[in-house]
This record gives sequence, C-alpha cells and structure tokens, in this order.
Amino acid sequence: MGLRQEGTKLYRLVFAFIVLLGLYGWNAWAQEAQAPDAGAAKPVLPNPDSKDEAKATPLPATDTPAPRVSPASNPLPEGYVIGIGDALDINVWKEGELSKQVGIRPDGMITLPLVGDIKAVGLTPNQLQEQITASLAKVLSDPQVTVIVLSVNSLSYNIMGNVLKPGYYPLNHPVTILDALALSGGFRDFAKEKKIYILRAAPNGKQQKLYFNYKDVIRGRNMAQNILLQPKDTLVVP
Repeated sequence: MGLRQEGTKLYRLVFAFIVLLGLYGWNAWAQEAQAPDAGAAKPVLPNPDSKDEAKATPLPATDTPAPRVSPASNPLPEGYVIGIGDALDINVWKEGELSKQVGIRPDGMITLPLVGDIKAVGLTPNQLQEQITASLAKVLSDPQVTVIVLSVNSLSYNIMGNVLKPGYYPLNHPVTILDALALSGGFRDFAKEKKIYILRAAPNGKQQKLYFNYKDVIRGRNMAQNILLQPKDTLVVP
C-alpha cells in the first residue's frame, strides 16, 4: 500500500508540472502576439492643426487667351501655304459665335461671320490670321484671332495608268516613287515598268517629264531615279 500511495503522489506532481508549463507557454505566446512589431513602420496621419502642411496656391486669374498650336498628329512645314481643300479652325477669343471650322472652297475663299468672303489660298496661317484680325477690328475692340490648319488636303499627288489603285494620294510625309507604286497596289498586266514617268510643273510654268525605270531601281541600278514626289505631281504608269 505504501508504494502505491507514493506512486500516486509522484504522478500528481508530474501532471501538475506539465499543466503549469502549458499555462506559462500560452500566456507568453498571447503577450507576443499582442505586442506591436518594433520593425514595422507606423502610419503617419496628417495633423489638421499643423501649420507646416503644404497647401496648394491657386493660380492667378488671367484674361490672356491660352496659346493654340497645330495638332501634333499633323505637323506643318515651316512657311506652309494654305491650299484648296485644307480644313481650318478659326478661333476668335471670347467670341464663340464668330469661331468656326471651315474648308477652303475650290475658288480659294472662306466665309466668316462679320467678315464675309476672304481669300485664304496662297497665304500662310499667320498671314490669314492677320487679315481676319484686320477685318474684325472694324467692328470689334481688339479682336484676337488664331488660325489652325486642321487637315492638309491640298498636298497630294496623282497616280494613273496600269496600277491597281489609281487616284489622288495625300502627301503629308516624304514619299518616293517606289513608295507611291507600293501604295497604289502594284502593276496591272502589261504595265510598261521601264517607261514610268512623272509629270511635274517646272518653276517657269512648263511641264517636265521625269522618267523612272522600275526594273533598274529594284536591281540597285540608277537609284537616283527614285526621287521624292512633290505636291501636284502626276505619276504615270503606261
């Protein structure tokens, strides 16, 4: 009986020790989980009472019209002269009823409120702007006019003859004869590829005839023939 009592006491002591260890471990884990991470950055909240906070400064009001530029997708060469078919945006500052978009008519004229018909062909955008300003100054006080070329339709060339897609093509970027032939879809049957030529108006008003031998150029010979087209050129494929 004495040995059994001693064994029971030892068993109870061991069990109590295990329970205490479990409680101690649980308490330590709970405190660690609740403690803030020392390495974690704390969010900084704005202090509404702080005087060091940066504040946006409103821009001063101005009566100066915002600058207007030609669309980036359609850059114009320096000194560009307005031609028939071009589309213009005429803007009169603070005069919405006088501002409008117009196309250049076949007679080279445009029509504007309070101005009437005015010739635009042969003028640069700045020259036309000055003429419109001068006309409006007769009825308005200090008119501020801006002229923007919206689309260039007067810069074009014509390709005709034995090609798949003859017609007029825009010339708003550099185009060689080979480029133009590719854009036209290529040759039809029986096209005379060695006798292609360009009809071009010379400065003296006479018409030039510039020959192009397609067979030579594609073989790398006489590459100087592959010239850039100019506005109003006619490319003929006999």
